[in-house]
Amino acid sequence: MQLYSFWRSSAAFRVRIALNLKGLEYGVIPVHLTKQGGEQMSSEYASKNPMQLVPTLMDGAANIHQSLAIIEYLEEITPSPALLPKTAIDRAWVRSLALDIAAEIHPLGNLRVLRYLLKTMEVTMEAKEAWSAHWISLGLQNLEKQLSADVRVGRFAYGDQPGLIDICLVPQIFNALSAKIDTATYPTLMKIFDQCMTLPAFIDASWEKQIDAEGLNPAAPPQK
Repeated sequence: MQLYSFWRSSAAFRVRIALNLKGLEYGVIPVHLTKQGGEQMSSEYASKNPMQLVPTLMDGAANIHQSLAIIEYLEEITPSPALLPKTAIDRAWVRSLALDIAAEIHPLGNLRVLRYLLKTMEVTMEAKEAWSAHWISLGLQNLEKQLSADVRVGRFAYGDQPGLIDICLVPQIFNALSAKIDTATYPTLMKIFDQCMTLPAFIDASWEKQIDAEGLNPAAPPQK
């Protein structure tokens, strides 16, 4: 398997975690989203992913885009360890929270959205940062309400094994920390996040571990 990825892409981060949790071997092909107008905009990459976004997973001659579709594919071809619960109602609950992150929070802070705000709408950098912080904070508040009150939460978002919600949550917390959002108001989320970040599957998928990394992990403890 080959994963077209960008080190700071939340969507690519999700897939890296899932591949690691499944114990699948894969290579990473970096796609820089800002250099030379964005390598994802090239005709060569567009032939693999018409949406011109990352990630794209190549499995033999087949290619798959959209992070949650890729993760569901990995779940089907490698069922163990499972990333989804056994019962239909619990799978629906897990998917709903994963989509709260992937479909509601993340897109409003996506690079191309923020770039449009700056370059086309001509908002100030301060306004752009306020926009991003607002939507991340609102989304995390709603996640905190849901997870803090649900008995299905264990060491991880669902029970005591990492799964789809955790895969989506960790990259979003990275974004929040990078945006200097106060995460102390999300104790349930941060407890889950801290537990995830003890696992090699999450650590090895993180920003600073990538071959194309250009900065430090915002979740790392300060250097002394």
